[in-house]
Amino acid sequence: MNKQRLIDLFLEVAKINALSGNEKPLADYIKSFLNHYGYHVVEDNSKAFTRSNTGNLICKIGAGGNFVLLSHMDTARPTENVKPVIHKDRITSSGDTVLGVDNRAGVAVLLFTLERLAEEKIPFKDFTVAFTTCEETTLFGSKNLQVNGEIKHGFIFDSGYRPGNFIYSACGSIGYTIKIIGKASHSGISPEKGINSMQAAAKAISQLPLGRIDEETTMNIGLLKSGSAVNVIPELTELEGEVRSFNLKKAEDNFNLLVNIFNSKAKKIGAKVEINHFWDFLPYTIPQSAFVYKEITRVLQKVGLEPNPTISLGGSDANSLNGRGIESVNIGIGAQNPHANEEFIFIEDLIKSAEIALELVKKD
Repeated sequence: MNKQRLIDLFLEVAKINALSGNEKPLADYIKSFLNHYGYHVVEDNSKAFTRSNTGNLICKIGAGGNFVLLSHMDTARPTENVKPVIHKDRITSSGDTVLGVDNRAGVAVLLFTLERLAEEKIPFKDFTVAFTTCEETTLFGSKNLQVNGEIKHGFIFDSGYRPGNFIYSACGSIGYTIKIIGKASHSGISPEKGINSMQAAAKAISQLPLGRIDEETTMNIGLLKSGSAVNVIPELTELEGEVRSFNLKKAEDNFNLLVNIFNSKAKKIGAKVEINHFWDFLPYTIPQSAFVYKEITRVLQKVGLEPNPTISLGGSDANSLNGRGIESVNIGIGAQNPHANEEFIFIEDLIKSAEIALELVKKD
C-alpha cells in the first residue's frame, strides 16, 4: 500500500469546503477523480428532497453487486481555511478550524480503494460505492439514496470509533416542535387579561424526565423561544427537542408522555398547544446471524484487528439504510473528536480503514 498517497488524498479532500447542502465542490472533485480511472459516476436526483446543490453520487463497480460502501460528503463546519498538520502518529488541524476528518477520512479511504483497484488491477467483487449529502443535518441524502433494489447490505465508513469497532446497534430519534399559544396583554396594567405561554412551558418542562431516562432512552429540549417584550405577557412559546432510544416503543411512549404533560399544563391556564413530530431516524440492531455482521467480523480479523461490536446513541447513514431494509453497519475509522477544532485521526487508523475497505471488495 502506498501510505503516503492515502495521506495526500485525505489532505486534498479535507481542504475542499463542502458543508451540508453545499456538497457540490467535493462532488465535482469525486466525479473528476473517478472518471479519470474509467469509473462511471451517476448523480441521483435526491437534491429535490435534500435541497442540496448536488445529488448523492453512485458508482457501480462491475455489475454493482448486492452491497454498498458508503461515506458522506458534507462536514458540519467549514474546512476552507484548514491547515493540516502531520505529526509522527496523527493528523490534526492547526487548531483554528476543524480538520474535516468527519467524514473526509471515509471519502479518502473509498477513493483510495477505487484507485488501487484500477491501478493495481486487483480482482474485485461486484459492488457499489456511494457518497451522500446532508448527513450532518438531516440524513436526507441517505434517506433518498437512489440505489437499485439489488443492494441488500451496506458498510458505512463514518464512525469515530477506532478500526476494529463497528456499530451494530444505534438509537432512533423522534424530533418534535411545540407551540404554546396564549394571549398577550400588558404585564403591568392588565396581566390578568393575558395567558402566559411561557408559564405553561415552564410547568411542563419541570415535569419532564429530561436527560437520561434509562440505559436505552434520553429526552431533551434543545431550543426555546418566547415572548416579544419585557412588558408583554408572552403570547407564543416555541420549543424544539428530541427523544432518543434503542427501543422504538420506549421512544414513542416517552414522546406521548411529553405530549400529555404539555397539553395538561396548557389546558390549566387556557392556552392552546400545537405539537408536530417526526422520526428523524429509526433505531436498528443487526443480529449476529446477519451477513453484514459476519462479514465485517471476518474482514476485521483478516486485517489483524479484534472485532468489537458496539452501540451508539448517535445517528448515521446506517440508520437510514437499515430503515429502508438495507442491512448496514457503521465501521470505526478513527475520526476522533468530530466537529471540534481538536479533530484528529491516527495515521495507522487511516491505513487500517483502507485495508478494511479493500478486504471487503477484493476477491478471495
